Amino acid sequence: MPTKLLRKKSVPLALLSFYGATGTVTGSKYLLNAKSKRILIDCGLFQGFKQLRLRNWAPFTFDARLLDAVVLTHAHIDHTGSLPLLVKQGYIGPIYCTAATRELCEIMLPDAAHLQEEEAEYANRHSFSKHSPALPLYTLADAKKALGLFKTVAFDEPFEFTEALSVKWHRAGHILGSAFLSFDIDGCKLVFSGDLGRPHDSVMKPPSPVDAADWLVVESTYGDRKHGETNPEDALFDILGPTIERGGVLVIPAFAVGRAQSILYHLYRLQATGRMPNVPIYLNSPMARDATQLFKRHGDEHHLSAADYQAMCKMVRIINTPEESRQLNTQHGPMVIVSASGMATGGRVLHHIRQFGPDSRNTILFAGFQAAGTRGAKLVEGATETKMFGDYVPIRAAVANLDGLSSHADYSEIIDWLRNVKTAPTQIYVTHGEPSAADSMRIHLEEELGWRARVPEYQETVELW
Repeated sequence: MPTKLLRKKSVPLALLSFYGATGTVTGSKYLLNAKSKRILIDCGLFQGFKQLRLRNWAPFTFDARLLDAVVLTHAHIDHTGSLPLLVKQGYIGPIYCTAATRELCEIMLPDAAHLQEEEAEYANRHSFSKHSPALPLYTLADAKKALGLFKTVAFDEPFEFTEALSVKWHRAGHILGSAFLSFDIDGCKLVFSGDLGRPHDSVMKPPSPVDAADWLVVESTYGDRKHGETNPEDALFDILGPTIERGGVLVIPAFAVGRAQSILYHLYRLQATGRMPNVPIYLNSPMARDATQLFKRHGDEHHLSAADYQAMCKMVRIINTPEESRQLNTQHGPMVIVSASGMATGGRVLHHIRQFGPDSRNTILFAGFQAAGTRGAKLVEGATETKMFGDYVPIRAAVANLDGLSSHADYSEIIDWLRNVKTAPTQIYVTHGEPSAADSMRIHLEEELGWRARVPEYQETVELW
């Protein structure tokens, strides 16, 4: 008799709880309870609407002290940014991830803590916070304590928690170190897609194939749309060219890890082929600067040659200090500024938007998905002003968004990736998407693959039989 039928008469094989990335693309957290082990998959910050961001300040609904391990899919803050909070609430166990993910987190978590300390200090100095005093969500010391728990694993090699419970990290092609996770629970497979990269990305190598899954947790960031077929360099040039002709400044809010490097590569290609005049290109993000250097050490994960990498780095002018950043705002176009953060939720790019946003000669170019409720989403939707640092800033600059530069697979690319699975999963859980995108992804899975799919609720727990 099949083992699954025997299990169904007694107890479920595992319990899976959804503590983030439900109804939103942010805050990824999944708690797996299997074989007497409690394992947290990702521990990300919520971003976007205020009611989501407020979740970051609430205690976890599970006891951090009782966790046996944390495993990470990749380094982006919506997947790792709550790790310092987890440690503050008593977690002292290991945090497992790939080597590049660890190196990126060593850049990103201290940077996130520094930004929060800096924003709290700025709010107190200018008295625009509702709280007195404004406090950071966590500190640099908290981030460093979390980093002390990191342990690295290799791609495609099983890591055993018990004889009946193990996990593998497989290349996801989203950013350096990104992985989808395949848990083996008594011979059954539970797969977490994490953030899945694209099959023909110009920088990152494609995701590894997935061939088996009894249960699947799949992302749906672009579950309701397909990326355009326009060449991303052509699309970038169509925006860049008119801005340069107007003598304007092209401000590109970009995720420091992944997106910034793709943008720099395409700008380098435009210059190398003579399509783009030799205008100054500035990278104003210490985190993006440091992340770019990691591409040299992890060449097996991307397409960039050593010559491309060197030429790209030579082309860009790095802004290091806050003083240099302030000085940049006194300059005139034409020029290009690439700066974090990608959804304009914080960081140095806010100061550039405040400076250059009111001038119609300039352009603000977003490069990828903008979570609902973020400043980036509102500007892409046509907002004519945006609030920052306690004041409203008029936006007369052109605003554009290039989905073609996204490092997320669209729904069609995810469906194609899943076609390698030989037997239909028992159940698919669609997460990491806005409500309409997640439900669209569910429909695509059911109609195109004939698989059972549903969108879980926030804090829901399901049984895996």
